[in-house]
Amino acid sequence: MADDALAAPKGPAPLNGISRTKLLERPTGLVEDVRAAGAPSANSPEGFSPDFRLVLPYRGVLVWHVGGEGIVSDPNQLLFVTGGEGYRVSQPLPGGLGALMVTPERSVLAELTGASERRLAGHPLFRRRSRRASPWLQSFRALLLSWATGAAETDDLRAEELVLALLRAALDADQPLDEPSRSTLRLIGRTKEYLEAELASPIRLADVGRAVGASPAYLTHAFRRVEGTSLHRYLTHLRLARALVELPETDDLTRLALEVGFSSHSHFTAAFRRAVGVTPSQFRRTARGRPRPPQR
Repeated sequence: MADDALAAPKGPAPLNGISRTKLLERPTGLVEDVRAAGAPSANSPEGFSPDFRLVLPYRGVLVWHVGGEGIVSDPNQLLFVTGGEGYRVSQPLPGGLGALMVTPERSVLAELTGASERRLAGHPLFRRRSRRASPWLQSFRALLLSWATGAAETDDLRAEELVLALLRAALDADQPLDEPSRSTLRLIGRTKEYLEAELASPIRLADVGRAVGASPAYLTHAFRRVEGTSLHRYLTHLRLARALVELPETDDLTRLALEVGFSSHSHFTAAFRRAVGVTPSQFRRTARGRPRPPQR
């Protein structure tokens, strides 16, 4: 693991104050919590992962520099890391980073994708490198993080079921969208950085357009074409993703709603229920209870 940029390789630290905590390790795969401190960082030294990995960010913005691209990833995204491929990572915004990192056994990944172990790198998701995470998958990520870091122990069978369920959900992608140009990808990346930086504030379309250098009409069209959803819905899901991680530890739902950018407790509850299927208080009870995937 010493040559993995996310695993703190020898030499300068890839991100400020990076840490990795092993949450679950079973024959099906390894699940870790990767965190970095709050200050922005420049590109890390080049590293590579010897293993295929799925990275599910839950806090902050990570830029993954791979194959000549700078892929901006936030809690609305999944990253698909190809084993043996060189890359760098950077943190453009303050506030820190957090991500679940899943390293499945290659035989398990091959079975779930329907590809041979030798052809995993050619799977559409690993070629595309990222995809949008559904609210259901975001809630699963938050629950798994809460369960695995809590006091209650999880037996081997339950843990392996959870890892496999998470992998199946992450690999169950929609049909890939048309490949956008690099200039469009850079525009979408700047937009994601702006949304994350202003998450707790009221955001107007004109403000986003000025910040990223695009007209509102062009930006909304390009964003929907690349991400498959509107700017407003993407921002709402970004706010919900932050709330999902905080919910297991909070007792003041109104305060949490305002901190992540909702105008009121009722606005937060309505948006949460539409996206996740339960109320915030119901989700909190589930997160503090017995581990099982959320209902679709």
